[in-house]
Amino acid sequence: MKKIKIALVALMVTLMVAGTTSYASFPVKTEPKKEQSGSADVTKSGVSSADQEIAKASSKAELQKPAQKQIDEEFLITLLLFIFLWGLAAHRWYKKKPTGWNILFILTAGGCGVWALIDLINILTGKF
Repeated sequence: MKKIKIALVALMVTLMVAGTTSYASFPVKTEPKKEQSGSADVTKSGVSSADQEIAKASSKAELQKPAQKQIDEEFLITLLLFIFLWGLAAHRWYKKKPTGWNILFILTAGGCGVWALIDLINILTGKF
């Protein structure tokens, strides 16, 4: 009985340690913030910097429209995986959550349902 307890504690510690080390699977680029001046600067082409910012913002808005469709598809897939395969943590594997936590989710049946309920709420609110 002691050996089983020791083995379970070792497994839990291993899963916790393995689950805490996660890295971004994509490069994160940050742009330095630009300080805003009180007056609009006019470039050599005769277009003010404020007009250039508006043009950039509108082009970004146009680029985000196809991404919205992608987000909706991912939301639907994640929700369906949760509904049908929540016990296997399929929604967590699909979203590339840390492996150790996924295995712990499976072994504890979604934290006796609490963790699974939290995942469902996060999926429905778009924060998963």
